[in-house]
Amino acid sequence: MIAFLFPGQGSQSVGMGRELADTFPVAAQTFAEADKALGFPLSCLCFDGPEDDLRLTENTQPAILTVSVAAARVLAERGVAPALAAGHSLGEWSAHVIAGTFSFADAVRAVRARGRAMQQAVPPGQGAMAAVLALDAAQVAEACAEAAQETGLIVTAANLNSPAQTVISGAAAAVEKASALAKAKGARRAVLLPVSAPFHCALMQPAQEEVARVLAGIALHDSRIPVAADVTGALVTTADAARDALTRQVTGAVRWVDCMHSLKSAGANVFIEAGPGKVLCGLLKQIDPELKSLNVEDTASLEKTLAELKSAA
Repeated sequence: MIAFLFPGQGSQSVGMGRELADTFPVAAQTFAEADKALGFPLSCLCFDGPEDDLRLTENTQPAILTVSVAAARVLAERGVAPALAAGHSLGEWSAHVIAGTFSFADAVRAVRARGRAMQQAVPPGQGAMAAVLALDAAQVAEACAEAAQETGLIVTAANLNSPAQTVISGAAAAVEKASALAKAKGARRAVLLPVSAPFHCALMQPAQEEVARVLAGIALHDSRIPVAADVTGALVTTADAARDALTRQVTGAVRWVDCMHSLKSAGANVFIEAGPGKVLCGLLKQIDPELKSLNVEDTASLEKTLAELKSAA
């Protein structure tokens, strides 16, 4: 059983999606749809940059969503469809497009608004995120609780990415303190991430309210396939559950390990990352090395994935 995985912010790179758009009309049409929905050439930003503009959160989010949907549509044309789906943070929106929960055009506009709201929620420099490596998630949570108590500031686990990686998020001073405490508890490293805002923590409450407002204005349907909800790790199939999950996700932690366990429990044994990069393939190897992970971001990775699926059939 095939599950599609969709990447989140941080997987972007200038040039992403260009080869798919040049080779497959359905991918070119996807970029044209995004350009029309947004009223500016997002495709040019994906293909040619500049990188500084592509890295702006309000641009990054619709850009990655568009490349991901283009890759998934190319796979669909080649007869590869998912029975289940999940997406990391922003990627959860891509998963719901493919699941038919809402239209691609609505999603592109919504995630642009989401990105802008997340960027504006916390003034630059006041928030931070750090990846804590090789420390149990429960001990990372302890370090955050101790740092929050000591500093009187917000810091929590934001992304439970794998048994070896938990990302923390919050006020800059609290993240710094929690990082030091995590290292004292035995973490191999705590690496500050080059992000523009502290995502997936309580400081994102203003952005969560904006996402709720945006979701209230678009049509949602029950999904054709189950989608893992980042905020709980459970599978959702109804419009109401999808709306709730996508709203709460803005301040809630991404429970990626739980999402992968849910997909496996539901029968998934082949995971295809559709979109730029291979971050999620790497995390899956850490979560369960026995699960098969493939990716599609250009023609070479597409052909390799199709060949692997054929040989496994």
